[in-house]
Amino acid sequence: MRAAPHPRQAERLEALHRYEILDTAREAEFDEIVALAATICGTSISVVNLIDEDRQWFKAEVGLGVRETPLETSICSHVILSDDFVEITDTHADPRTQDNPLCMADSGLRFYAGALLKSPEGLPIGTLCVLHDAPHELNDFQKGALRTLARQVMRELDLRVALRDQMILRREMDHRVKNSLQSVASLIHLYRARASEESFEAFDAVERKVNAISLLHEQLHEASDLQTVQIGVFLPRVLDLLQGSAPENVKIRGDIATLDLNSSDASSLGMIVSEFVANSIKHGFADGRPGDIEISLQREDDGHVTLRAMDNGAGNAAGPRHNSAVEGLGQRLVDAAASQLGGTLERNASPKGYEIKLVFLSR
Repeated sequence: MRAAPHPRQAERLEALHRYEILDTAREAEFDEIVALAATICGTSISVVNLIDEDRQWFKAEVGLGVRETPLETSICSHVILSDDFVEITDTHADPRTQDNPLCMADSGLRFYAGALLKSPEGLPIGTLCVLHDAPHELNDFQKGALRTLARQVMRELDLRVALRDQMILRREMDHRVKNSLQSVASLIHLYRARASEESFEAFDAVERKVNAISLLHEQLHEASDLQTVQIGVFLPRVLDLLQGSAPENVKIRGDIATLDLNSSDASSLGMIVSEFVANSIKHGFADGRPGDIEISLQREDDGHVTLRAMDNGAGNAAGPRHNSAVEGLGQRLVDAAASQLGGTLERNASPKGYEIKLVFLSR
């Protein structure tokens, strides 16, 4: 006998489909639960059973060898209309199962026990059940264990929904942040075009910071840990961005170690590298000479991190690289970023070029 639909069938099905679990592949997390349930309860069959509109589908099973059966032969479709836990010690003696083709044969299913799988709204989406080919009865420990394992199934399903919703939210936030950063960049271009030449350096510095923040945001969005940045991915992206705006006579090269830094340290490093490259292009290669800018980041044996930024441009022959209040903005930004890192910063200009060295302890 087919069970009547649940009184809140539409809501129940909506809750079930929200988990997006139907017709997915077998997974160890659920296979281990049914194997444990069968062992604890001393039964030959155990199933994570989800009740769809016209079928029951098994996310995991032992002892059956199939993934779904029609509702006409479903015991669980009756059980979801009942209490949180149902035990049928002999299916031949229960009106819900005595005419079930799967139970009527002498070798058929003679025992059933199931704990409901319920959504946070209290809607039953299926059961974790055990079955046997002979009348059987669970003791209190076995009943409690089956209920506990059913809750574990739902914790796993609810966690997946929460993670999926989080990813959707992150994608929406990512979209909005990108739009905001693009708007800021557009405003910078607009105001730069109207500003005096003395203000260009300040606008360029702000633009570089916005670009670095945009790359950092992208890196954080892709990371599983929102507080950690893979610097071996982030800094090369910054260098690629800088190369795209560099003159053809200047090549930017990087040797960046694979290590994780917190987002604050990564942002400071992005600022320092961006300002160094801009400074080198403006002062070291102003006469159009070809040359290289090299950025190196390595972790030392003592745990410190060393950043070296070098160019083979005009060096000290070009004079001081911060000879006005505006042009000194880049230096002040670098100093502030180095201070935020708690690092020691050294500058050196020679006929061979210009170099900065920063040593700090990653947190």
